[in-house]
Amino acid sequence: MPDVASRKPAAPASDREQALQRLLSEVRVRRAEFAAQRRLSDDVVALLKQAGVFRSLVARRFGGNEDKPSDFYRLIERISAADGSTGWVASFGHAALYLSALPVTTLETIYANGPDVIFAGGIFPPQSAMAVAGGFEVSGRWGWGSGCTAAALIGVGIKVDDGTPTSGLPRLAVLPREKVRIVDNWDVNGLRGTGSHDMIVEKVVVPREWTFVRGGRSSLETPLFRYPAMAIAAQVLAVVGLGVARAALDEVVAMAAGRTSITGGPRLAERAHVQIELARAEAQLRSARAFLYETTDQAYERLVAGEALDLETQTLLRLGASNAAKVGADVARAAYAMAGTAGIFTDHPLAQTLQDALVVPQHAFLSDGTWQSAGRLLLGLEPAPGFP
Repeated sequence: MPDVASRKPAAPASDREQALQRLLSEVRVRRAEFAAQRRLSDDVVALLKQAGVFRSLVARRFGGNEDKPSDFYRLIERISAADGSTGWVASFGHAALYLSALPVTTLETIYANGPDVIFAGGIFPPQSAMAVAGGFEVSGRWGWGSGCTAAALIGVGIKVDDGTPTSGLPRLAVLPREKVRIVDNWDVNGLRGTGSHDMIVEKVVVPREWTFVRGGRSSLETPLFRYPAMAIAAQVLAVVGLGVARAALDEVVAMAAGRTSITGGPRLAERAHVQIELARAEAQLRSARAFLYETTDQAYERLVAGEALDLETQTLLRLGASNAAKVGADVARAAYAMAGTAGIFTDHPLAQTLQDALVVPQHAFLSDGTWQSAGRLLLGLEPAPGFP
């Protein structure tokens, strides 16, 4: 497999913060551009790398920061408050935990030229892969490839019938981006700039050591790589919704002081229902955020102490994510309603925050079924496969 990144020394923290500020300034005013072209622009992807997004959760042994999960979540929240699509693509920096299930020798190749590697992919529907000399022959079409236009590596879901015992979890084959044909077909109402296009692979042989089980045991032993991969995947998507909801409430506050009714009614800030709903939404958002971050930090502290995470802790990690996604959507919806007719215009910020926030709890990791799975575990019943 070819090298996938360019070797560059780690930038000082001050330089990364400056790059982050440039990124936030750019994406706030270019959201319509990303939506129109249905992907992030190349210079914005470069700023994401300069801000350290994709090295944040890479192991230190490969030049990464190996940040704790909650620090990464705060970074994604800040980006998502500026633009949900950019935050969604940035959130896939968590894929470093997925990739850590690959053999160490494969990881050494992936990060040989630096830790700023973007990995994207699609799992469903898994396609049958035939065992051949040198690995597995992979062909098929997969959807939901968020960030695939920016990626150096792409993973696709495969089914392999070679007699190897399976855990029931999906297996991914990792390919260089140039081996994948991207079909520009992402046409949606929310998170339009994520570039979540379909991907086609035609008869590419992928070595066995470049395949891994999503959510499988990591090849690395430090605390970060013992954090549940499925939990971090759900949580980091949920915090996109938290960031978008924060932006929605900030927009309402900014417009409330000056907005008057065309019918001669009181200013937005002076309307009782706005005052009540704003206070309620603020409390809901802060509460959901506190639940997610509290469970995250408690779990990580246990891992640092060398403890294993019990089933209840893992359940709470997933429950906190599902709750954050739902509350993010509810808060954005409340902000939209508070603004009256202003938000119905296509180019109004509240129109975009509503559309983006509503997408988050639709994701399979955060949908209504995850609430049932969490409830089953809290009641001592068997969970659904792959949960928590």
